[in-house]
Amino acid sequence: MTEQNQNVENNETAEMPQAEQGEAQEKPSYEDLEAKIAELEGMLKDEQLRGLANEQNLRRRHAEEIQATHKYAGQKFAAEMLPVKDYLEMALLDQSGNFDALKMGVQMTLNELNKAFEHTQITEINPQPGDKLDPHHHQAMQAVESDQEPNTVVSVLKKGYQLADRVLRPAMVTVAQGGEGGN
Repeated sequence: MTEQNQNVENNETAEMPQAEQGEAQEKPSYEDLEAKIAELEGMLKDEQLRGLANEQNLRRRHAEEIQATHKYAGQKFAAEMLPVKDYLEMALLDQSGNFDALKMGVQMTLNELNKAFEHTQITEINPQPGDKLDPHHHQAMQAVESDQEPNTVVSVLKKGYQLADRVLRPAMVTVAQGGEGGN
């Protein structure tokens, strides 16, 4: 039994230094902790600087894209207008004096212009007589006596145009005057 006691005692003493060693490894020194904190702070600062640099790069690229968009906003329309210019130049070079040929050339030019408008989403605002005056799309240039209902379109002086849903120029119209001296 003494051997057993001795073995148990030896095992306990053998385990004690290992436990003490484990505790020594679990508890780093103050300097080690400070070094680890400094390392983590450095990593955090580095990540923060990278994030800021990334944000600045995104802002710069966004500003460049906006600038390019503004610079080349009319590119599609300009490309659509080139054939119109070509037809006008050809009409001016024609020396034949043939009125029908000139009229045909003007019609071809108008067709090209209409195609350009269609491709760039420019549509006409062309109200019909009797249509109610729409202040968003029509500009009343004068009021005239008429059999029509007051504030309705009598005639169109100039067509209006809009780009997609934005009015470029309202249709300039005459409107029917209201009874008893006006609107």
